[in-house]
Amino acid sequence: MEALRKLVPTRVVSSVMAPETPQRDAADLIVDALEALGVEFVFGVPGGAIEPLYNALARSGRRGGPQAVVARNEQGAAYMADGYARETGRLGVCIATSGPGATNLITGVACSFDNSVPMLVLTGQPPIKNFGKGALQESSCTGINTVAMFRPCTRYNSLVSHPDQIPVKLFNAVMQAQRAPSGPSHLSIPVDILRHPMAPETEVPDFAGLLRWTPALVDVAAVEQLARLVSEARRPVWLIGDGCGEAGSELMRLVQITEGSFVTTPDGKGFVNPRHPRFKGVFGFGGHGSAAELLASEPDLVIALGTGFGEFNSGGWSSALLNSRLVHVDDSDENLMRSPMARLHVRGHIRSVCEQLLRLLDAPQEGALLPFQHPQKAQDAYDAMVDEPVAARQPCSPVKPQRLLATLGERCPPHTRFVADAGNSAAWAVHYLAPQDRRSARLPRNTYLPTGQEQRSSRSSWLRVTMDFAPMGWAIGSAVGIALANRRCPVVCLTGDGSYLMNGQEITVAAELGLPVIYIVLNDGALGMVKHGQRLAGAEPIGFELPQVDFAAMAAAMGIPGQVIRSSAELDAVDFDALLARPGPTLLDVRIDGEQVPPMNLRMRTLGTAR
Repeated sequence: MEALRKLVPTRVVSSVMAPETPQRDAADLIVDALEALGVEFVFGVPGGAIEPLYNALARSGRRGGPQAVVARNEQGAAYMADGYARETGRLGVCIATSGPGATNLITGVACSFDNSVPMLVLTGQPPIKNFGKGALQESSCTGINTVAMFRPCTRYNSLVSHPDQIPVKLFNAVMQAQRAPSGPSHLSIPVDILRHPMAPETEVPDFAGLLRWTPALVDVAAVEQLARLVSEARRPVWLIGDGCGEAGSELMRLVQITEGSFVTTPDGKGFVNPRHPRFKGVFGFGGHGSAAELLASEPDLVIALGTGFGEFNSGGWSSALLNSRLVHVDDSDENLMRSPMARLHVRGHIRSVCEQLLRLLDAPQEGALLPFQHPQKAQDAYDAMVDEPVAARQPCSPVKPQRLLATLGERCPPHTRFVADAGNSAAWAVHYLAPQDRRSARLPRNTYLPTGQEQRSSRSSWLRVTMDFAPMGWAIGSAVGIALANRRCPVVCLTGDGSYLMNGQEITVAAELGLPVIYIVLNDGALGMVKHGQRLAGAEPIGFELPQVDFAAMAAAMGIPGQVIRSSAELDAVDFDALLARPGPTLLDVRIDGEQVPPMNLRMRTLGTAR
């Protein structure tokens, strides 16, 4: 935080000067609302049409309120806001000027929309009196209509055409962003409206009250029906999705008292300890055969919680999951509509559903916990799940991705946050990454959760991947947002050389702010998923080759320590504890074996190109 404060100039007031009367305009009202909502950082890139908002942020920063974090591209700003929101459970905020500034945001905003990440998006416009005159970067309905562009990927979307609209539209935007299904809200505000003085008597909604709002509504009759089904089930299977973060302890108790097994979606893996004795693996993209076999064995009841059954999370809409044995629990009607074949739908806040279910099943408040397995036994159990456990242990040059992921799980502290980029990075991480849990004791309400997550939010997770809308380079900016949101936990970003060439400049934001992030580039000189996809499909080999780049040298040119890793011996020699403790990012350019095929057969089947 100290590094960030140094970016904000300190105002010095002479003792002979009269006290300055602070200017209060519409932009100040917006920043005050963000402060009331607990927002600490606003991610963006300045520009003329958004200048009043940056002026308000400068004033806010001097008094300890929300501060501006300047990204290198607006797309990166959206990814940072996404990472911040996922880690804290609070609103992520990104801002951009009009025209191309706004359009640069759209990919990141679409990603948060499809992954239900709460975000407030603020973009500028030229003065409203200049609409229709060909003003510079005009993006209203008479120019390049950015409001229309944001409409398909936002929960709330509006042009502010009068200063008096700001309090109500801002309140509505925040409400829509945080209600289920959560996602981004967008307000486009002309620069003259942002500058408009606000009268002291202006009525402002209770933005702080939104922090006290907890959506705990539950369909009680459906929960009672679920309790009966669970009581009658001989071997229930629990499927834990990305929406289950704050219900982790309750879910582990339900698994234990029902003597069931559990699997996760790819983006739900980070909420559990993958070495739990009842864990049967990840089902879906990058997943494990053990999870697919469990569901194919036709268990009498499968309870899926917190997932929308997209392609990657449903195993390509597998009939082994989507059938009449399924019970679907979610707080989003949109998600529930994707499982029309389910035996039962339970609408409600997931943690509240789990708490009521525990009461109905007469579960003890704090029952005896399953013992930890011996570390070697736990390791053997996880090795049995993965495709090539031997490859994850043997010496090699170049480095096998399996070996890299196994090493990271063993060498990084258990409270490390891993964020894996779209493509092969996510596939390798979902399948192979399994951090060691080194605790000697554990709290009853946090059974089997990795160290450092006792105070986590509903979105905080040791592994972050993006599933439905999966842009390359997302993890690079997201890692910055995660690291800013939680200074207690180191961050490791796994990305490919293709993704890094798209968005790698955001590493300089981590350097500027002194954030302990290790950026690991899986460097194979190719767009790896494209290359392997073409080979598996028997397609023409085209467009996947990339130049061999020394990313460590690039980092050094930015003042960031970097190292090229060419063998498993060099990988073993890396002092991860030291790198994660340093006040700033490090880049490891890992030359991986590009001939290793990632676990991506699911993607090939759903594309209809598997052979």
